[in-house]
Amino acid sequence: MRKPITPFTHGLLDYTTVATMAAAPRLMRLRGRAAATCYALAGGYAMLSMLTDYPLGAKRVVPFKAHGIAEGVIGALLPAAPFALDFASQRRARNLCFGIAALTAVVSALTDWDKQSERVARRRHRRKPRLTA
Repeated sequence: MRKPITPFTHGLLDYTTVATMAAAPRLMRLRGRAAATCYALAGGYAMLSMLTDYPLGAKRVVPFKAHGIAEGVIGALLPAAPFALDFASQRRARNLCFGIAALTAVVSALTDWDKQSERVARRRHRRKPRLTA
């Protein structure tokens, strides 16, 4: 089965997640450790995204598959964060962590981690005959 989320689309989703996590404390009126966790996640996602070897990476040093593993670990730990960091009583913050974890799982399952879609697109592009004058 061909997975529908290409590396480029995954990058768009990553940067959208960064913006969401950075804006969440203000928009959702989160405070204390919940807000700090959102800002830390936004910063971590931004750094990981900028360093990933995919079309929207700025300095492509992290292999795309390693990016996926890192996101998987973050996503697996997110549901425990409100309890471990003592902000589980903030319902909105707790549910945000659960929601981002679920979204991460869905995006991970639908992402083409082998970059097959990019390679196929590059091969097709190379095959086009060039017109010379």
